[in-house]
Amino acid sequence: MNEKAVPALAGIVVLMVAAVAAVILHQRHWTPLALSIQGAVIRHDAIARNELPISGALITATDGARSVTAQSDASGYFALTFRPGLVPRRTIDLRFTAPGYQPLQMQTQLHLRPGSGQLAVAELVPIAQPVNPNPSAPVTVLSNIRVRYTVNTRRDENIGSAVRTFEVVHHGSEPCRQQSPCSPDGQWKASSGAVTMDAGSGNEFRNVRASCIAGACPFTHIDSAGFVNGGRTVTASAIAWADTATFLLEAEVFHATLSGGERHSYPVLYERTLTFTLPASEEGASIEADVNGSPMVFPLGPELYLSWADCVMRTNAEAEKSTVYRCELKPGYRF
Repeated sequence: MNEKAVPALAGIVVLMVAAVAAVILHQRHWTPLALSIQGAVIRHDAIARNELPISGALITATDGARSVTAQSDASGYFALTFRPGLVPRRTIDLRFTAPGYQPLQMQTQLHLRPGSGQLAVAELVPIAQPVNPNPSAPVTVLSNIRVRYTVNTRRDENIGSAVRTFEVVHHGSEPCRQQSPCSPDGQWKASSGAVTMDAGSGNEFRNVRASCIAGACPFTHIDSAGFVNGGRTVTASAIAWADTATFLLEAEVFHATLSGGERHSYPVLYERTLTFTLPASEEGASIEADVNGSPMVFPLGPELYLSWADCVMRTNAEAEKSTVYRCELKPGYRF
């Protein structure tokens, strides 16, 4: 072998060994990216307004070696976090199942970039079911449907006013000599005084003001920190540095009461589904309907149980936390 080729060959060997060591070290310390799959599960329908969300659907994602599962919420939303192996498979198989719907298989492509994700919308085909499983039994008809609820509103009533006077006794002008309290400019020794008022339980003071009404008022100072924001109790304090002064504290007294106002909402009917929203402050929601011509009231408790429909609810955080309700008729009922 040429003597000049030996150093070059040795250098190549060193580079190869270093490259293999780097690969092994990378495999030991490399953490696979967490890839996200988000989506929604909806009912397949040729009419867009009938493509309603499906809650409780089971979603399974697999790359052939591992699987992850999730469930859709009341809005149909689901999210999966997938961690592929050292040699990730870009294609992920998704399977969707839900009671009353045909299973659905679909594939999605994962982009192996930090922070990347994929959106998937699954449209499940409903399994045809008879509207009335017992043809000999009459179908119950619901009409004149409306939602009744109450909203408590706060009402503040002015129930009176309060007045207190207080004095700050002081005689003559005397240099301060850094003996607190002193006049605001620090030149004169001052005397202080204060008064406190309590509006009572459930009440609060508003429009509070204090003023010097007698004595050497030009040589006084009122501290408003104790009453400027009002509240159940307020305190006015003052100092005087020339002579005795009299002060007046005044405020209006307000009492807050809650009053419940009855409201009504009319749901939107789509074939066999009714949908409505209620504000976050609602209480005691119920559905009023004529059942075969007879008016009846159906309270919507926390379980959302209705004898004639299956209901789900979700909070709409983008609309001041209103609540969206959706109820689907059970077999044997129609609008």
